[in-house]
Amino acid sequence: MDKPLKPDLQFAREIIKAGGESLKKCYQCSTCTVVCNLSPDDKPFPRKEMLYAQWGLKEKLFKNPDIWLCHHCGDCTAYCPRGAKPGEVLGAVRNLMIRNYSPPSFLARWVADPKYLVLLFLFPILLFLGELYLLGYFTGTEIPRGPNGEIAYSKFLPAVPWIDVPFMAAAAFAVICFYLGAKKYWLDLTEGVELKRKDIYNCIYETIKDILLHRKFQLCSLNKGRTTGHLLVLYAFIGLTITTSIAAFYEWVLKWYSPYPQTNIVKIIGNISGIALIIGMLYIIANRSKNAVKQGIGSYFDWFLIVVILGVGITGFMAEILRLADAGVFAYASYVTHLVFVFVLFTYAPHSKMAHMVYRATAMVFAKTVMRQESIKQKEAA
Repeated sequence: MDKPLKPDLQFAREIIKAGGESLKKCYQCSTCTVVCNLSPDDKPFPRKEMLYAQWGLKEKLFKNPDIWLCHHCGDCTAYCPRGAKPGEVLGAVRNLMIRNYSPPSFLARWVADPKYLVLLFLFPILLFLGELYLLGYFTGTEIPRGPNGEIAYSKFLPAVPWIDVPFMAAAAFAVICFYLGAKKYWLDLTEGVELKRKDIYNCIYETIKDILLHRKFQLCSLNKGRTTGHLLVLYAFIGLTITTSIAAFYEWVLKWYSPYPQTNIVKIIGNISGIALIIGMLYIIANRSKNAVKQGIGSYFDWFLIVVILGVGITGFMAEILRLADAGVFAYASYVTHLVFVFVLFTYAPHSKMAHMVYRATAMVFAKTVMRQESIKQKEAA
């Protein structure tokens, strides 16, 4: 026998506050489920999720893979006759889910609340200013330069310990938070559920392939332009990860420190990836602005990540251009600013919208193990 439902109107108010202001406009006409090409035929979304949200049924929402199987195409919002914006409501629910699963939960609340913006940036700013103070730059110590007298950030802030230690600590923190959150979510999803597929590793492989090809995004009918921007950003991050890995090999194994020639593979991959990152983010911003009336402009939670990623790309190129121009203090300032943006991006990744890369992937793997999306395969084939 099913447990009796316990409506939680306070949670419904939290959804509204998190970006689901249009929630109460829904009158359950089911237009959203009809137009959504990502929704399975069996218990389709997002109609039932809108009902759960109106009643504040937190457990029904949080233990539900469909919240993440929704890719926020915006088709449902565009065709909603009441302007209930189901895509925005589900986005707000995902925001609250991240708070629920990613420890510590207060960081997710801070990332989603503009009044904590300064505080989130203040920590890395003080961290790097403290390092500069310890190196004596505020007390008259001359900034060292490269062998040819050029600006060399590796001399300004040596990787060991001033860069590697804080960033490795931030990476470890993010990985631990992601692991604990994904594990908790997986246990909630699988509680009392029989997995029809036992080949979990094949399910993971298929999910990774879906993500790399953005197959689900391509099913969106109204806003197919989202695919281009998201693909550019995805592969830009992959390229920047490769760049960082090669640079780490240079420094840790070959003891070869930057600056590297512009023709070096690190520079080539890094610059191409950086350009792709900026273009991809500008494409996403333009697309959101163009479709704001039909699909919604997005919440502060969405824009926090957009601005931080764009900040990473722009400050990275500023640091490179100003270094090549031998712009002195401006080059060093832009480099420190870039470090701050990168630190913010990765330290708060488990608590920002960037966490969707883990939770959505977890939900997609689960959906494959229970064969939740078999009907969608037919749509993909068509």
